[in-house]
Amino acid sequence: MDVLIVESRPELGLVWKRHLERQGYGVTQVRNQDDAVDYLANASADIIVLDLVLEQGSALAVADFASFRHPAARVIFVTDTSFFSDGSIFNHASNACAFVPAGTPPEDLAAMVEHYGVN
Repeated sequence: MDVLIVESRPELGLVWKRHLERQGYGVTQVRNQDDAVDYLANASADIIVLDLVLEQGSALAVADFASFRHPAARVIFVTDTSFFSDGSIFNHASNACAFVPAGTPPEDLAAMVEHYGVN
């Protein structure tokens, strides 16, 4: 299974990446909208772990591009803000499958990747 991590904080993305790689997943990590769109234009991802608040670009634009380019890809949104805490993210991103705090333990995130990545 191929996982794309889109996270502005490289140290957090690296924690997730290393844990997912230990679970046997192919993982690519990028930091912003442009790099995510470039990746998705040329490669596929089964699951996208996407920080809702990117330092550069829009997470919703990444999710939208992914839904167009790779309709089967699912998005796990992570955040450390209260944006969309009412669950409305699922109304804005049709490929959203989960919405979790950025502090979610890596093993829990890996379990979600496994669960939602099974087609």
